[in-house]
Amino acid sequence: MIQSFPMRQVQRGKMRKACLTAFWRCGLAALLPIGVMALAAANDHVPPAVQPATTFAAVEVHDQEKVAIAAEPYDTKQKESIFRVDYLAHGVMPVRLIVTNNGNRPISLRDARILFQTAAGERIQAAEVEDVLRLMTRRDREGGKVPLPGPLPPIKLKAKGSVKEIQQDFDAFEYGALVVEPHTTRAGFLFYDVSQLAHPLEGAKLHLHKLRDADGNELFYFEIPFDKYLQSKSSQMN
Repeated sequence: MIQSFPMRQVQRGKMRKACLTAFWRCGLAALLPIGVMALAAANDHVPPAVQPATTFAAVEVHDQEKVAIAAEPYDTKQKESIFRVDYLAHGVMPVRLIVTNNGNRPISLRDARILFQTAAGERIQAAEVEDVLRLMTRRDREGGKVPLPGPLPPIKLKAKGSVKEIQQDFDAFEYGALVVEPHTTRAGFLFYDVSQLAHPLEGAKLHLHKLRDADGNELFYFEIPFDKYLQSKSSQMN
């Protein structure tokens, strides 16, 4: 991923090529542990390691029910590089959901409603592949615009992505655990259309209800403020 010469330069080029080859081999050998391997890892499209919900900034813990749920937005280009598609460029916010069951009985998310609640109180359902594709198609049709001086019209730039790549991302990353076993943590991503929001995370929450215990009783709802994440992110940058 990470040349050829005219015939009359072949003899002179052989020595230069040999030197360059030796140089690059040494350079790559030195850089491989810190550069190439890191880049390869970023392009493997592998979900992050699962950690308990309580290790994240934006978390709500129900001690009586022995359940903790965290929400981790992937709101930067660096974080979302694990995906095949630049969702942020299309107005889609990937949010990692982490559910930890510290109890002795399973809990069910089969009927769960997991909604992105805006600062204005609007609740947005998680997007499906078709929803992301529809939004992407609209964004590609409109395009991003680069202004040019004078009377010249702006240049339209199209964001990249394909149905196959979106489906691959959903297959690999989407939250799919209907049951969280005792003393277990399950994690995965939900994708929300926040294209109409200027600052989607500010004052917003992840709202969850209709989680049930092993007897079918509904657990108390969860509301996880994204401001906790923003505050943590801000403190890390200072």
